[in-house]
Amino acid sequence: TMKDLNMTQAIFNAMTSVMTQCKGGFAGMYFINGVGLVGFRDPHGIRPMVFGTRTSSNGKTDFAMASESVAIDTLSFNLARDIKPGEAIFVDINTNEFHSQICAPATSCAPCIFEYVYFARPDSIMDGIPIYETRLKMGEKLAEKVMRKYPDHDIDVVIPIPDTARTSALQAAYRLGCPFREGFIKNRYIARTFIMPGQETRKKSVRLKLNTIKSEFAGRNILLVDDSIVRGTTAREIVQMARESGARKVYFSSAAPPIRYPNIYGIDIPTRHELIAFERDEEAVAEKLGCDWVVYQELSDLEDAVRECSTRGGAHVTSFDTSCFSGIYATGETIDDEYFSHLHTLRNDDAKQKREGTDEMGKNSHNGCESVSNDKRPEVNRVSSCESLSNDTDNVGNR
Repeated sequence: TMKDLNMTQAIFNAMTSVMTQCKGGFAGMYFINGVGLVGFRDPHGIRPMVFGTRTSSNGKTDFAMASESVAIDTLSFNLARDIKPGEAIFVDINTNEFHSQICAPATSCAPCIFEYVYFARPDSIMDGIPIYETRLKMGEKLAEKVMRKYPDHDIDVVIPIPDTARTSALQAAYRLGCPFREGFIKNRYIARTFIMPGQETRKKSVRLKLNTIKSEFAGRNILLVDDSIVRGTTAREIVQMARESGARKVYFSSAAPPIRYPNIYGIDIPTRHELIAFERDEEAVAEKLGCDWVVYQELSDLEDAVRECSTRGGAHVTSFDTSCFSGIYATGETIDDEYFSHLHTLRNDDAKQKREGTDEMGKNSHNGCESVSNDKRPEVNRVSSCESLSNDTDNVGNR
């Protein structure tokens, strides 16, 4: 009907306005009560977004949207495709019709390569690219660089830093001809340490997060494989833990290139001066971490690893946002822009700790738990935290 057409066009007009006004990486969905479901993705495709379908018991088509295909699989939907850069899709709840429109005037496909390195689950598919296969390729290319740089290496065993690096480490070990071993056991109840505010908090959390299987380290030359190195806090503690467990030599490798620039598309990577690779080469980073040597993935190898798997998935992604590695931003910013100075004032450790210290809700908190002293409710006759029977005004005889 004309009313339906007007609503559909109004939605796409609104999304065109959003994409004209908003700059950066974003993807999302929203439900309009009584109207339908809308999904959208930024004009550069920096952030991922997919949708899937299934046939319901009444014969109609159900739709689901998510940032990763694994959610579509879990709900027993069939993955349809990725939402295209700059595209908005609308599913009408009343007619069950599917509508789509490119709402950005000029689009390019430059997905964030850090999604493939770290954030995505290995069983996901993004832009037609299987994450698991890209990480196998990353491990293979990382091993090749190790062999180029240290052809006479004395590595006894390859150990991953759980969990993301496991896939890359497995393939690196295979390519190096070395045994693959699990040397660290992860406590799954600790949050990601690289985004925690405060250096001391991060250091303590690493010890709580990981524990070593000492027999895998004792008397051996160990190659540790991690997905990336950000501040170096986690890596430094891990190297020390390996040495404490009896490792003779500790080598460290990263499936990602050196992170030298902040991310401005939704990843809380810290300011440049807090990054361990800022103004340091591999030798200087190794000294800082306390290991025997460090090998980083080459950016060109990382891009090739994803591209090679792209052709297998039937997609044709040729460029990526590699800003945290290269300093080249998909949306055109440069590191000297005033925006980055503003970002520094918000993201540096001192600013984060200051915000936490002055946060009204957390002022008297205890390790994130609300203190009883923060309870500002009027006093009643309470016994501890349980209501006293004396406060029961109901007529007991009526029960």
